[in-house]
Amino acid sequence: MDFVLGVILFAFGIGVSIALHEFGHLGAAKMFGMKVRRYFIGFGPKIFSFRRGETEYGLKAVPAGGFCDIAGMTAMDELAPDEAARAMFRFPAWKRIVVMLAGVVMNILIGLVLIYGLALGSGLPQINAPQTKLGALSCSSPVQRADGTLVPCTGTGPAQQAGLESGDVVKRIDGTAVETWPDLVAAVRDSSGTVPFVVERDGETLTIPVQVEQVQRQVTDPSTGAQRSETVGAIGAGRSVAELDQFNALTAVPGSLEFTGEIAVLSWNALLDFPSRVPNLVESIFGGQRSDETPMSVVGASRLGGEFVERDLWQPFVLLLAQLNFFLALLNVLPLLPFDGGHIAVVIYEKIRDAVRRLRGKAAGAPVDYMKLMPVTLAIAVVLGGFMLLTVTADIVNPIRVF
Repeated sequence: MDFVLGVILFAFGIGVSIALHEFGHLGAAKMFGMKVRRYFIGFGPKIFSFRRGETEYGLKAVPAGGFCDIAGMTAMDELAPDEAARAMFRFPAWKRIVVMLAGVVMNILIGLVLIYGLALGSGLPQINAPQTKLGALSCSSPVQRADGTLVPCTGTGPAQQAGLESGDVVKRIDGTAVETWPDLVAAVRDSSGTVPFVVERDGETLTIPVQVEQVQRQVTDPSTGAQRSETVGAIGAGRSVAELDQFNALTAVPGSLEFTGEIAVLSWNALLDFPSRVPNLVESIFGGQRSDETPMSVVGASRLGGEFVERDLWQPFVLLLAQLNFFLALLNVLPLLPFDGGHIAVVIYEKIRDAVRRLRGKAAGAPVDYMKLMPVTLAIAVVLGGFMLLTVTADIVNPIRVF
């Protein structure tokens, strides 16, 4: 029940984020005197709507976005007689750019508010902390009784016996560099015998030989979902719990801004890394092992939100929702139609073109003909639609599993 509640809450959070994004466009357009015809959340068949003033507000059946219909957003739009003077393309360039950026600003503000709330509540995790830092050390294999039942093991495990300590940052295992915790787990799992571990401890680099123990573990076959027993390597070491930076109401402001900058860098790198992740995404649909660094859809994000709530982990729930808003902001500033950044790029192009024409003694040119850009816009829309279908399919048949 908690899982379902978490899924619903996260989906609701996504819906609110989209609604506020479009509300940013709505508010800025109305502030400048542009006519906003419609403000809808969702696409497809209309569920309900109501009219307030000159704007129709409503909800549609497919919760995959939303739109704010501003009269004359392009010079190609058909305008009613009372809309001509208030058409968006007739307004100064800076006002059109502000309207386009207003949705992006709303997403950034949502993310900042969520992060500020976390900073005051639980604190903020140290994003740049080493991912291969060892936490609790213990024994590695349960004890099997005569009747076949298993009981938790006691005593020390291979990591402690070799001299590894909680807080050590593992850099290499048997000559293989490890940068993430999944890298470390995979390297240990495939090892046997005495293996050299290169670790950093208190500023020193140490090489410690560890006798990797062979244990039985239940693993899931990614192609069938069936579980089987398998012999793998283990050393009895857990991942270090992320350390939290604590803040008060004043220090949380610069702390939140710095943390947001770090998330923005991660989101931008993830956006640039999308193409390289597509092959693994396709493989995962047909039974391959899915990397936890592959992109996910709102379906996968909502599912993770459900798992977080099920385990009473509200901090990662809120962080995931904040990161989603930052990602939406970055996506929308891309200078490609149909994103907001594409419309901004057209406005900037018109201004530069007209400035050059004035220098040459010519009148300003006509507004950009969006029909000439339609093939590129459709191509981008097809790619985005295909990518969305791909991620949704992967999130259904082979979702990313954090736990």
